[in-house]
Amino acid sequence: MRSKLKSFLQRYRFIFYMMVFYFIKKFSPVNQNKVLLFSDSRKTLSGNFLFISRELKKYPFDVHAVLKAGLKNWRPLKDWIRLPYELATSKYIIVDDFCPVIYPLNFSREQKVIQAWHAIGAFKTMGFSRAGKVGGPIEHSITHRNYTDAIVSSPAIIKNYAEAFRMDEKKIHVIGAPRTDVFFDQRHIDLIRTRFFEKHPDFIGKKIILFCPTFRGKGQKDACYDFSPLDLDLLESRFSSDYKMIIKLHPFVKERPARFARSRFFVDLSNHREINDLLFVTDLLITDYSSVIFEYALLRKPIIYFVPDLDSYRKTRDFYYPFEKYVYGTVAVHSDQLAEAIPKATVDEQKLRSFIDFFCSACDGHQSDKFVRELIINNR
Repeated sequence: MRSKLKSFLQRYRFIFYMMVFYFIKKFSPVNQNKVLLFSDSRKTLSGNFLFISRELKKYPFDVHAVLKAGLKNWRPLKDWIRLPYELATSKYIIVDDFCPVIYPLNFSREQKVIQAWHAIGAFKTMGFSRAGKVGGPIEHSITHRNYTDAIVSSPAIIKNYAEAFRMDEKKIHVIGAPRTDVFFDQRHIDLIRTRFFEKHPDFIGKKIILFCPTFRGKGQKDACYDFSPLDLDLLESRFSSDYKMIIKLHPFVKERPARFARSRFFVDLSNHREINDLLFVTDLLITDYSSVIFEYALLRKPIIYFVPDLDSYRKTRDFYYPFEKYVYGTVAVHSDQLAEAIPKATVDEQKLRSFIDFFCSACDGHQSDKFVRELIINNR
């Protein structure tokens, strides 16, 4: 009964949004100076939004934000009117993720809908690159179809985003992600490190491992991560004296082992929204198919890919390029290999240079400025 009621309310809410949007669109002009930052997957100004908003403050723009933690979260009652109003009257609408509320809407020709995708590079397939696969869109889906512009981190991957969003390659701009500016700001990095160790003094003198896998599942609503291939007892018994391991799960993943709450070796910081801050204190990254490998490459530090399900992941989700093209560190497929690799993890410098040149060549510390100038100032 509750699920039927929820479904009815969602349908009613969607119809209401549409009616209000088109009413406002008909009678209210687009504000040529108005920028809307809109997300269904973050509840605060963070990631690209944070850096874009800071850059916009240098100019006389009217900046608004409508944010929500996730697709499962109910939107506040005040946004039932506010959201369609903001969408109908903003000259620039910037999104950073899958955003189903906007896809059925027919925006005015003068409006710009800019996809500032939260990740850089092109790793696991997304959008229409997954058409025909479980969790991917159907062939004639309206998902992603009304973006006027999108950004990428290198010329080599324009074609991947064009395929994912069904966009003309000319509408995809090699700007890089604004959130990567901090990787070129040593004072910022030093400040983040100082604040981290003040808050976590037990990390001082320890080597810090960041375990940061991506989610499994179709998407936000059924996301999970299977810890069973990871021998937590082995890792804690072998490395607890010299290391600390930060656990940073994908924001979609809500369930995690109870032992994290009582361990002195594992420290669960999954609720820490901005992963870049954690990368700055990390000595060794352990990940799998997460796009964190692109930002982390800019720091040129050791990495291990823990991929016990590589074959099945390749079949169900797949990658834009052969997995080997993404590897600039050690690959482990079971816990014994992982434990052996941790003390001697290194980076293949030649592979790393090729990796950065191919996937991240646009990242130079000036992405926020480029984004605002090229996509907003020059489009006024």
